[in-house]
Amino acid sequence: MDQTIVPGRSGSGRPQFWQLARRCCQLAAAVDVAFFFLFHLLGSPILAWINVISVGMYMLAFWLLGTRHNGPAIVLIWLEVIIHAALGTLLIGWDSGFHYFLLMFIPALFAGMQRRKAWVAVGALWSFYVGLYALMWFVEPLQPISQGGLLGVFLFNLTVVFCMFSYLALFYVSTVSASQRALNRMATIDALTGLFNRRHLAELADKEIARHARHPDQLSFLLLDVDHFKQFNDKYGHDTGDRVLARVSTVLAQTLREQDFIGRWGGEEFLVVLPGTGLVQAIQTAERIRCAVETHSWVFEDLEVSVTVSVGVSQYRAGEDLSAVVARADLALYEGKRLGRNRVEVGAVEPV
Repeated sequence: MDQTIVPGRSGSGRPQFWQLARRCCQLAAAVDVAFFFLFHLLGSPILAWINVISVGMYMLAFWLLGTRHNGPAIVLIWLEVIIHAALGTLLIGWDSGFHYFLLMFIPALFAGMQRRKAWVAVGALWSFYVGLYALMWFVEPLQPISQGGLLGVFLFNLTVVFCMFSYLALFYVSTVSASQRALNRMATIDALTGLFNRRHLAELADKEIARHARHPDQLSFLLLDVDHFKQFNDKYGHDTGDRVLARVSTVLAQTLREQDFIGRWGGEEFLVVLPGTGLVQAIQTAERIRCAVETHSWVFEDLEVSVTVSVGVSQYRAGEDLSAVVARADLALYEGKRLGRNRVEVGAVEPV
């Protein structure tokens, strides 16, 4: 799907990723504040004041992300982490663990960039990492601190990186889980009505048919149709028609039991599966639905309309499939339409 990019405001997609980036800016700024006091205690004022600059860079990146200038914000974050890691390593040594912060870019690169560009960026990051490591073989720390202080900085950096990686992992797992739930919903739910779509409802109905094989008289179906819906749509418009279908769905869901299944069967038709329900109960349920729709207040802003439904009822017969039992309900529904609509009709109970 094409995305419209506002000039100067790159990366408008993936809003969750950019929200995460803003939170990471806040966390990183808080870490740098802690570093400011830590390096003052360790007698390294240069590193202490570098962290003041880092806090300013993160706050600027936070503001840029908030105004959707994501490209400049990411460049600023890249510069801060790379320069900070390099300076920290050069000043007090490789064993300080500042280089670990570079590794945190790897998952963010693949989440925020196209795959090919991400691989190029990872290659560049690897080259910088190895180069910095090789350099420290030949260069002594420019502002060494005590072994105890170096160990403290290392443990602090390691702890921060562990926490940040854990936070990122939790975010990615949560995002994947949410995406999977959204995909499952899209595959099973009708977007307009919020009810099951036809494919998923057919799967559920087939399971109920198999479950009621020994007690076919305890499984019934209702096929509902909104009366005069085409004329209604033509008169009031499709937007109002969609709102009527959504409201009908709500009325149906409120009228039926929790164990019943309901879905949009097509257009203005709805199919209801009534497990553990004989024919008499099914007729009563259908009449209750018809009355609920008829007496509902159909007011949309300054427009008041009249909405009714016709219902065809069929009881499952041993050995028949879903299409057969729905076809009998459809014949009953057609008969109800022929006889004047806003009524309940029953399909043939015995084979014709």
